[in-house]
Amino acid sequence: MDFDLRTADLDAINSATKYPSIPTYHGLGERGSLTGAVVEFRGPVLGTEKVDGTNSRIIALPDGSWLLGSREELLCARGDLIGNPAQGIVSALRDLADAMPPADGVVRVLYLELFGGKVTAASKQYTGERAVGFRLFDMVVLREWANLFTRPLAEISAWRESGGQPFAAEPELTTTATDFGLQLTPRLFTLDAAELPTDIGAMREFLGERLPETRCRLDAAGGGHPEGIVLRTPDRATIAKARFEDYDRTLRRRTA
Repeated sequence: MDFDLRTADLDAINSATKYPSIPTYHGLGERGSLTGAVVEFRGPVLGTEKVDGTNSRIIALPDGSWLLGSREELLCARGDLIGNPAQGIVSALRDLADAMPPADGVVRVLYLELFGGKVTAASKQYTGERAVGFRLFDMVVLREWANLFTRPLAEISAWRESGGQPFAAEPELTTTATDFGLQLTPRLFTLDAAELPTDIGAMREFLGERLPETRCRLDAAGGGHPEGIVLRTPDRATIAKARFEDYDRTLRRRTA
C-alpha cells in the first residue's frame, strides 16, 4: 500500500503516534499523594533524567514527508509555510526534521523533550538566557502502519495505551541518536531491580543521591533543580517515572 500524506487520515496518525501515559514508580493516590504500591521491575534497570519540558514528536512517513507534533496534536507538515507556534516546537525542530533521512517505507517516530526558553515554568532550572534545547528519549518504528491507520480511533487509542507501540530497546535508541547526531536524555545508572527502594522516604533519598542537580543545564544561569528520574528496563518492556515533587508532597503531608 502506497502512502500519501495528502490523503492520509491525520487523526489516525496522530493517535497512533501519541506518547502513552507513563505510570509513577510509586502509585498515585488521593490528592496526588503516593501509595506504597510500586511498579515491579526485574533484572537490570536503567535510570535516565526526566527533563521538565514539553513532549514533542518528529514523525517520518513512508512517502518521505514528515509531521511535527506536541503530545496531543499535530502542528506542522513538511512544506508548510506556517506551522502552529504552540510551545515553540515547530521553530525548534523544523530544521532537524528536514535534515533527517527518510523513513524507507515505515513510520519512524522520534520523541524528544523540548526544554528551556519559555516552554514550561521550570525552564529557569535549565537556562537563565532563554536558551532552548531538546533531548531524544524514545522512538517507535511502525512497520504495519497500513493496517493500523485504517482502524477506528477508539481502537487505535486502546492499542496505544495498552502498550501496543513497538518502542525501541536501548541499543537501537542509542544507535539512532548517534546516527542522527542527537543527544539522549542523560543516562544516570544501571542497577539490579532489587536495589530500587520500595519505601517512599528511601526513594526520595535515592533520587537526591542519584540526581542532585540536572545534567541538562543550557547555560550557567540555569537554576539546576531536576524534575526526576525515569526508570526503564533496557528492552523498555517496563517503565515508570519518579518525580521529586511527588515524593516531597507526600512526605510533607505525612508530617503535617
